Amino acid sequence: MKYYFLLAGLLILSNAHAGELYRSIDSSGKVHYSDKPLAGAEDVTQVRADKAPTPDDSLPYETQRASQNFPVTLYVASECGPGCQQARELLNKRGVPFTEKPLLTQEDIEAFRKTSGDGAVPKLTVGKTWINGFAAEQLNKELDIAGYPKTAPYRPRPAPAPPAQPEQPVQPEQ
Repeated sequence: MKYYFLLAGLLILSNAHAGELYRSIDSSGKVHYSDKPLAGAEDVTQVRADKAPTPDDSLPYETQRASQNFPVTLYVASECGPGCQQARELLNKRGVPFTEKPLLTQEDIEAFRKTSGDGAVPKLTVGKTWINGFAAEQLNKELDIAGYPKTAPYRPRPAPAPPAQPEQPVQPEQ
């Protein structure tokens, strides 16, 4: 009889994961897990228990988390100048994955002005924080707060340049 209850319990538990599971965040920031979305929740995500997340193996965990919580976007235009290049170099040196948004059309520029407050470039966002122009100290501070590493130790190094070929003597034409 004891084995019957054990077998029945195992069968019930094996079907327990078949239902839907929701992760809801309420207005105070508290996380709730339930089989139904929380009414009035700020953020609701369906969680799949049968599918494991696939991490990006090319990035360290610290960088993955920072990128997920505080994505970085670099806004550039054709007349951006050296500030855009310096911002790119700093982000690459730190190993920060970022999205570069070129402002090409008049519609892009107007939408950018509306969200950023002005049309000056370069401009970056780290999460929801706007950084005007290229200010290395301010950008580094925001990246530190977001949890990005200070250097990119796991970034693959560029392949070394092939060795120079010795010059062949030029044969005079006859």
